[in-house]
Amino acid sequence: MKMYLISDNVDTLTGMRLAGVEGVVVHEREEFRSALEKACTDKDIGIILLTEKFGRDFPDLVNAEKLSHRLPLIIDIPDRHGTGRRPDFITAYVNEAIGLKL
Repeated sequence: MKMYLISDNVDTLTGMRLAGVEGVVVHEREEFRSALEKACTDKDIGIILLTEKFGRDFPDLVNAEKLSHRLPLIIDIPDRHGTGRRPDFITAYVNEAIGLKL
């Protein structure tokens, strides 16, 4: 199975291509929807990497695909500008998941 990147900038795609990961650069909602649906229906793709911008801008599209397919696994990654997450996002995620304050 392959990995596939859907990115909002060329630099991230270029870096991933150097690692052997193919992908596409999109900017608009409909371009993203089309690329995501196409990647989800490709049986050779096991992991779809999305730059964090798409998770923030189009959570409805990302969540709909995550809930409707067992595979591929859809993962948000930081782009060349770094992560948009809070510094303590892992602790907050664990707190929310288990209901305990760490």
